[in-house]
Amino acid sequence: MKTCFLFGHRDVPDDLRPHIELAVEYHYTKLGIRQFIVGGYGNFDRIAGIAVKAVKLRHPDIDLRLLLPYHPAERAVEAPPGFDGTFYPEGMENVPKRFAIVRSNQYMIRNADTVICYVKHFGNTRALLEQAQKRSDLYVQNLAEEI
Repeated sequence: MKTCFLFGHRDVPDDLRPHIELAVEYHYTKLGIRQFIVGGYGNFDRIAGIAVKAVKLRHPDIDLRLLLPYHPAERAVEAPPGFDGTFYPEGMENVPKRFAIVRSNQYMIRNADTVICYVKHFGNTRALLEQAQKRSDLYVQNLAEEI
């Protein structure tokens, strides 16, 4: 199943939601993406989850997963309403907790087929975008460059 990873700054405005919905619709209809994976921290992740759920109403075969940076046995997390489940990246069991979020995001960049993001300024999110842009086979859509 082709996968899209969504990530962005934690402090994005709520009016970003319709832009994310359009991007998700495009990735679904034009790029054949059926699975969307979203983190659980910050406003971008919250809005992205809402946007994917809205598109999922039109396309029920979309699979929406919550990315888990911490092992589910150590920190149990249930999928939020409207999500199809959670996703814990392979090989994360021995990653120290202080690096878990960064490493899980990096795993997704290495393994996703496409990316929808909102990256406007420097920081860890910018570094993640730069890592994604180094993959020649990864379709990257940075909404900050389009809006």
